[in-house]
Amino acid sequence: MDIRKVKKLIELLESSGIAEIEIKEGEESVRISRQATQIAAPPLGYAPPPTQAATIIAPPTSQEADGGAAIPDGQRVLSPMVGTFYRASSPGTAPFVEIGQNIAVGDTLCIIEAMKMLNQIEAEHAGVVKAVLVENGQPVEYGEPLFVIG
Repeated sequence: MDIRKVKKLIELLESSGIAEIEIKEGEESVRISRQATQIAAPPLGYAPPPTQAATIIAPPTSQEADGGAAIPDGQRVLSPMVGTFYRASSPGTAPFVEIGQNIAVGDTLCIIEAMKMLNQIEAEHAGVVKAVLVENGQPVEYGEPLFVIG
């Protein structure tokens, strides 16, 4: 098949609302399909290590949370991934940390479930838990504040 015909078919596909076209000439055939714009997904089979260290940034100034309450000053522990936030290892058990509790480096703060894998989020710094910013069972985004440590 002539390359000019293929180019014309591509132009026709781009200018129309057609998602796919297939042309057969004798024994030769060409199929051209247009895919909708998509956000690239991570490759299948990738999973972060079972234990993730949480990212802590410089102390922020007081800001308003979604509920309108002021977020206490301190270091924020950010979510290292997208997933579902859990305060305890299983329903009915005590949360890993409570507000006012002293924590040490390496203490488990929470679990984030991502792609059917449970990832323990550990403290990178010692301190006192000043706030828990996410409700149990709620979805979290990458970089979303989870805790405030002072």
